[in-house]
Amino acid sequence: MLHYSSQSLTPAKCYKLLSGSIIPRPIAWVTTLGPKPDQTLNIAPFSFFSAVASGLPLLSLSVGRKQSEQKDTAANILANQEAVIHLVSQPLAHEMNQTAASLPHNKSELALTDLETTPSHTISVPALTAPKVRFETILHQYIPITDHHDQVLTDMFILEVTDFYFDDAVLNSKNLHVDAKQLDPLARLAGTTYGTIDGLFEMKRPL
Repeated sequence: MLHYSSQSLTPAKCYKLLSGSIIPRPIAWVTTLGPKPDQTLNIAPFSFFSAVASGLPLLSLSVGRKQSEQKDTAANILANQEAVIHLVSQPLAHEMNQTAASLPHNKSELALTDLETTPSHTISVPALTAPKVRFETILHQYIPITDHHDQVLTDMFILEVTDFYFDDAVLNSKNLHVDAKQLDPLARLAGTTYGTIDGLFEMKRPL
């Protein structure tokens, strides 16, 4: 086994080892609104994302800082306490990648795409219409992740789902079964590599 002490690695090398190993990762495609009066729509993808709980439907979203500066998504969630989380299907890969561009605070990534939006039901943040699954969320808990010198490295959010949306082809409304093949989710790997689900199999847990 190759062994590396974390203290011997740069943050960039730690990122490479983590992002290359913890795979595949689902992609949270997040819409938020900027500060008033303009309330610019921000769209950005993040793969440090997962479910946290179901008794209270909670999702986790980690937004890393760029040169110690908070990203627009993090600043917007803290300011407005709302976000829409969309899941990315394979046909939306190009549009998702376009929204990863770094733009000024007052410029929306929407202009880089052919995406359309729709009003949300419970929150003020618009949603994207193209994704097959989306969650309206409100901020449940904010956790600034700090290093050993109390410098914030990552803004971590626990988001409560207020509303669930599923394309008819993805969800069986009778048993609430989500069809993974119809969803065709895109997964983040490392670097510029992405993956899709394939070769599915079933295995029952032991009693």
